[in-house]
Amino acid sequence: MKSIFVFLFILFSFLGSAQEKTHYFKSHDGIKIAYSDQGNGYPVVLLHGFINTRKNWDKSDLKKVLLAKGYRVIAPDLRGNGESDKPQNDEAYQNSAELKDIIALIDHLNISSYKAVGYSRGAIILTKLLTMDHRIRKAVIGGVGADFTNPKWEIPELFAKAFSGEDELNDMTRGAVTYAKSINADLKSLSLQQQHQPKTTAAQCANIEIPILIISGKEDTTNGNREALQKLLPNSTLIYVKGDHNNTYKQANFGRMASQFIFKEKLR
Repeated sequence: MKSIFVFLFILFSFLGSAQEKTHYFKSHDGIKIAYSDQGNGYPVVLLHGFINTRKNWDKSDLKKVLLAKGYRVIAPDLRGNGESDKPQNDEAYQNSAELKDIIALIDHLNISSYKAVGYSRGAIILTKLLTMDHRIRKAVIGGVGADFTNPKWEIPELFAKAFSGEDELNDMTRGAVTYAKSINADLKSLSLQQQHQPKTTAAQCANIEIPILIISGKEDTTNGNREALQKLLPNSTLIYVKGDHNNTYKQANFGRMASQFIFKEKLR
């Protein structure tokens, strides 16, 4: 009987320590950034996609596996999203402001090295972050191809104008704007995020030396060619798993492959 009480005490203590709590800090320009920080092991940072928040990772197998394996999982709400501040001016998103937020968060938490996972727009941000923060030891990039490395890529401007109301909605933008309205997301901020989205050139990609895993859903054809992106990143591996753009990161296979890569296990 005593052993049962000991087991239950340990179990509830673990569940209590793993429970998500919202933390805040003031970033480089005074903007308040919300984040969760769970677990006590080696840190892994999760970067969410467009019209998402850090809580979207709660729907993923990846976060559950990382916590179960004893990793420390840190997930910020990028500025303009979730419980972070949503500034309404261009200056708040210019000059890689979102990237500086992440770097400031890592400084704030006194982390000397970490691994990172980004999905969709979070992957675009993470790729640029790899050129700025050399504390990252491994990265998983999901849901993107090579289009974001093209300086003339037209999609960010197209979505920026759709979310600002400057352009009428079309077949490409209507679904995203409708969804954003349905969850009361801040359209002005979303427009500014697209307008000032960080850019990573092909030449900058070629200088990224850390191991990278590129994961794409088999039914996901958005944001360009995956094989082309792999060729741009010299130390990268490309795998395909089940899923389309909106649900791949939630899938068990995504979580399994990403976690095995992070754990230094053979991908299988």
